[in-house]
Amino acid sequence: MLESYLIPSENLQIEEEIKHSHFISLLFHCDSIDKLKLVLTDIKRDYPGASHYCYAFIASAPTDTVLIGSSDDGEPTGSAGRPMLAVLQGSDLGEVGAVVVRYYGGTKLGVGGLVRAYTSGLRQGLTKLATQMKQLRYPAKLQCDYSQLRDVEHLFQQVDAIVTNKQFAEAVNIEFEIGKHQRAKFSELLTTLSQGRLRAVFDL
Repeated sequence: MLESYLIPSENLQIEEEIKHSHFISLLFHCDSIDKLKLVLTDIKRDYPGASHYCYAFIASAPTDTVLIGSSDDGEPTGSAGRPMLAVLQGSDLGEVGAVVVRYYGGTKLGVGGLVRAYTSGLRQGLTKLATQMKQLRYPAKLQCDYSQLRDVEHLFQQVDAIVTNKQFAEAVNIEFEIGKHQRAKFSELLTTLSQGRLRAVFDL
């Protein structure tokens, strides 16, 4: 399983005129099927009256084969959504969605022409799309004294961990998330900081 992968950091739009049909290709961050549905609703509002709104998405890691999907939206079967998904899968990007809006211009393109038309904008867009690295993090927790809190929080920054909850009682109970490959380093830093008195508990 991948512990980190690239995801889109902003939206991108490519417009093309192909044999009198107008194609608008949109790429965006998509981490769930619900996000895809929301974006699709917005696109249909922003581009009313189009003949087709074809889409493809990968809502998880680039290698995921479960949280993926596509739609030809009335185009001949296999001429739009599936080729679009194949382009996304070849990009090594995770959490990426694509919608191609088509305004029909009166000239039929044939299945091969449709495949080229629906993937052309995506291929161009993926070379220009801004991305960022997503680090998978897993739950962990530790307990420290109030006097140690600032130093512990500094350690979190060093290993790119994220604090999800802090409870202040006799001691400070901290819940956080950390990448698997950073666990050993964090444990070592924590041992050095506390002279072996503090220990983090990592979930699987």
